[in-house]
Amino acid sequence: MTSSSLSSLFLLALFAGLMVRFWLAMRQMLHVRFHRNAVPPAFADSISLEAHQKAADYTVARVRLGMIDLFISSSLLLLLTLGGGLQALYGVAARFADGGSLLHGVAFIALTAAVSWGVDLPLGIYRSFGLEARFGFNRLTPGLFAADTAKGIVLAMVIGLPLIAGVLWIMDTMGERWWAYTWASWLGFNLLVMLVYPTFIAPLFNRFEPLENGPLQARIQNLMERCGFRLSGLFVMDGSRRSAHGNAYFTGFGASRRIVFFDTLLEKLSPAEVEAVLAHELGHFHHKHLWKRLAVIGAGSLAFFALLGHVSSQPWFFEGLGMNVGGTAPTLVLFALVLPVFTFPLTPFMSLWSRKHEFEADAYAAAQASATELIQALVKLYRDNASTLTPDPLYSTVYDSHPPAALRIARLQAHTR
Repeated sequence: MTSSSLSSLFLLALFAGLMVRFWLAMRQMLHVRFHRNAVPPAFADSISLEAHQKAADYTVARVRLGMIDLFISSSLLLLLTLGGGLQALYGVAARFADGGSLLHGVAFIALTAAVSWGVDLPLGIYRSFGLEARFGFNRLTPGLFAADTAKGIVLAMVIGLPLIAGVLWIMDTMGERWWAYTWASWLGFNLLVMLVYPTFIAPLFNRFEPLENGPLQARIQNLMERCGFRLSGLFVMDGSRRSAHGNAYFTGFGASRRIVFFDTLLEKLSPAEVEAVLAHELGHFHHKHLWKRLAVIGAGSLAFFALLGHVSSQPWFFEGLGMNVGGTAPTLVLFALVLPVFTFPLTPFMSLWSRKHEFEADAYAAAQASATELIQALVKLYRDNASTLTPDPLYSTVYDSHPPAALRIARLQAHTR
């Protein structure tokens, strides 16, 4: 391949992807607006027209903001690559370290990340204090936002910079098969983060309190015994400090595995409904969804790292994407920036797989707890989180990791007969 053909292919993939994404976004907004004034029959007795219209308006606003975000991120990508931005940043980084050195590479990657973060920041501020506040979901104060941002920057410096240095060192010293060692290190790091995140990182941003003794804890303990599931603890997180949205999740693995409930979730659901939601999460564990996803991601990332190893020695790769120098740091940055452009066609397949997992977890929850209680919990969450009940079918097929509300409820109702 020549540098000019790579440039053409990159531009074609970028603009084709943009056109498809904008088309899908327009479909979603038009479809949701069209169904705004009528609650779907399956939800007519449980969700008011006012709540349905709020969900429609919230969905349209989020999609519109996503389109702006997509335009800005794509413009930045063009400026950094074919526009010569990365080459300029590479030159700026050389002022802090010897050209081509390990420190130079770390400085270059840090500068690139800082530029991307700075461009994303205004939209992130608007998302919290504009869009989310307009629909009554934001509880984040400017002080807390600043504190979260500062903590994130410190974590990036303490963890990210040494990690980048380690990866660059492996690429420079491990010979032709450096990409295999880099992949193994990347995979090991992600597993380590899963292990330490619940006890060391998450508490930096939120307060976690053990779930108090009572009817809910008794229900959960009984459910755990029925499912043969052991964990290190049940915790309640102060999610209400930042948002009115409710959620629950598993985190960690092995000895650090725990279940976390948002306090907002516990305020909205009855103990039986919480038990059903938890049974759904246990369904993911029962079917080993996490490990299946890690296996697929691991295999896919190995293929990508092998490709990275190939293009790292090809001058056309750098020249075709706007840089006139090679090396380990430019290879990493260019590959990380450009790869999502070419992997977008995989999105609907990953979404389909994720929705399949959700159906499996729902079926498990119906067997171990109550399908009726799970339906009631989901309806409350759809209503209180302003989730649209009428997504565009094609948009949902491409993007949604969870089944559309009507289809999911219908599947669960089949388990109640």
